[in-house]
Amino acid sequence: MRGMRFAFFCREKPAPTGKRIAIVGAGPAGLSAAGYLVCQGHEVHIYDKLPEPGGLMLFGIPEFRIPVYRVREGYKELESAFEVKFFLRAKVICGAEKNEAGDEFVERTTSLRELAENYDAVLIATGAWESWLPNIEGADLDGVFPALEYLFRIKSAKLGHMDWKDIISPEGKKVIVIGAGHTAVDAALESLLLGAEKVYMSYRRTIKEAPAGAYEINLLKQRGVQWLELTMPVRIIGEGGKVRGIELVRTKLGEPDESGRRKPVPVEGSNFVLDVDYVIFAIGQTPTPPSGKDLNIAVDRKGRIVVDDRHMTSVEGIFAAGDVVTGPSKVGQAVRDGLYAARSMHVWLMGGE
Repeated sequence: MRGMRFAFFCREKPAPTGKRIAIVGAGPAGLSAAGYLVCQGHEVHIYDKLPEPGGLMLFGIPEFRIPVYRVREGYKELESAFEVKFFLRAKVICGAEKNEAGDEFVERTTSLRELAENYDAVLIATGAWESWLPNIEGADLDGVFPALEYLFRIKSAKLGHMDWKDIISPEGKKVIVIGAGHTAVDAALESLLLGAEKVYMSYRRTIKEAPAGAYEINLLKQRGVQWLELTMPVRIIGEGGKVRGIELVRTKLGEPDESGRRKPVPVEGSNFVLDVDYVIFAIGQTPTPPSGKDLNIAVDRKGRIVVDDRHMTSVEGIFAAGDVVTGPSKVGQAVRDGLYAARSMHVWLMGGE
């Protein structure tokens, strides 16, 4: 299988336009946008807080889904054949710094205003790195983790960027994963592969509604994961500041909610307790635009950057694409959104509408 080609619109670097573009974020949207823009003759510099380009394709998604070598070959081609410059371990902020997953690798910060002043255009493609945790008793105990942080540290160690002694090791532990999307599936599978004694998966609806699909859930069940559908957490039980167990309640499906899916309703008196060491929440992520209000880039109530039909933000010359605009999505959707944004940037840079 060949590596990913991000510059798939051309085979070699065309004549330069003299335009310089900064891309913030080296995930699928940022890399695909870079590939399009270099094929139009623009100079592209990419800023990313991680020690290696790839974003969640490398640091969040297990290798059985996206092989590491494919991503590495893709970004190395951008660097060698198309002279894309990567500024790594560099976090771009917008007046104030906010702690997010991956910040342990940051060695320097750059302001978005500075990029806007030094480049002809800027694309924000910073993804969705902030995980949701529920507001329930015990959510602050030692042993409760967002799935993204859990997977990020494991993948960082596998890639050689973090020592294995610094990861959240599930070896010999009883783990429960809350959620049923691909991130939940990945967290459950990694726990099994790293030697967890027992892995549970709790979902408030049924396998038919699981976002990851019944096929993925059934594969986990075959591997030994105990699937607990129609259940949801009530509280996390601690002892000495650490997780000792979790109390769940059984649910039934009621009327459809705003998403069109039937809403889970707790069944009174159905509570039960499981002994667990780790609780991993895979219940969603929030977009993470550059933190701060220095340039007043408009975001909606869900934290997504607001863009017009050209993918331009509320600030002229600053564009945005990928999960930071759409909310968490699949890699293919982020790639497509990055391409659409890059096309609009090119038209704008060359004086079109």
